[in-house]
Amino acid sequence: MSLLEVKELTKSYNGTLAVDHVSFTLEERTATALIGPNGSGKTTTLSMIAGLLKESEGSIHRDFKSGIGFLPQYPQFFPWLSALEFTEMAAQISGVDGKKVRQQSIRTLEFVGLGSAVNKKTGTFSGGMRQRLGLAQAIVHQPKLLLLDEPVSALDPTGRREIMDLLKSLQQDATILYSTHILNDAEEMTDQLLFLKEGKLVEQGSLSEVKSRYAEPQIRLLFETEQAAVLFESRKLWPMQRDRNVIALPISYEGPSMQQVMAVLAKEESGIAGIDKQSASLEEIFLKVAGKK
Repeated sequence: MSLLEVKELTKSYNGTLAVDHVSFTLEERTATALIGPNGSGKTTTLSMIAGLLKESEGSIHRDFKSGIGFLPQYPQFFPWLSALEFTEMAAQISGVDGKKVRQQSIRTLEFVGLGSAVNKKTGTFSGGMRQRLGLAQAIVHQPKLLLLDEPVSALDPTGRREIMDLLKSLQQDATILYSTHILNDAEEMTDQLLFLKEGKLVEQGSLSEVKSRYAEPQIRLLFETEQAAVLFESRKLWPMQRDRNVIALPISYEGPSMQQVMAVLAKEESGIAGIDKQSASLEEIFLKVAGKK
């Protein structure tokens, strides 16, 4: 079931299109990554869906009863408030029942890893703690639609891992739309990809669908020595590319199947140390899409 439907969404500033007739649908309990170069319209798109910006054209159909949580890229706090006071304020503004505000705020802060800092002033928080607090205010009212603008950008690798795990658990009850430039994270938890470029949606689909359109699968052979790789390359069995002791065999109508490669390797002592099958990473696909005219 669709929780959000965006049709021909457009935002213009002084005649310049920041978002240019973007359309997509979000299904319940899915995670969608909004990616694109800086200035491609990601933040503007999220802000319009959150109701913080008025669209110039198009429509946004969302279920307001389900609630919306929004984490801006650079969340702002009142430095004189404690984490608990700030989260309670967010809960009250978001309509949480007064009797549940304190309990729900504490539970949310514990969930995002700030259980030991509930009484600390937000002005003393590190960048990672501020990001966690921003997530807390976005989810304290248990929204069904969660909009996150670069939710892990301020975190170190350990913090990113923890927040990504939190988002995965939230996906059981919420629909998540998040912008990110950390493509490894997007590849890990994404059901749908939306590529923005110069305000236009230039590519979209599930991760597997997008990969099938852009990926160039290959078989990678790791040889024990560079000399062994050179010797194998000299046989010119198939089109191949060599980088020192690694040979890549494109899987295409001209290239071999994994079975064919294994059959050749089984018949000879080729100095092979490893073999695997790879497809293009999301980062490689991103570079192709970003460079597409």
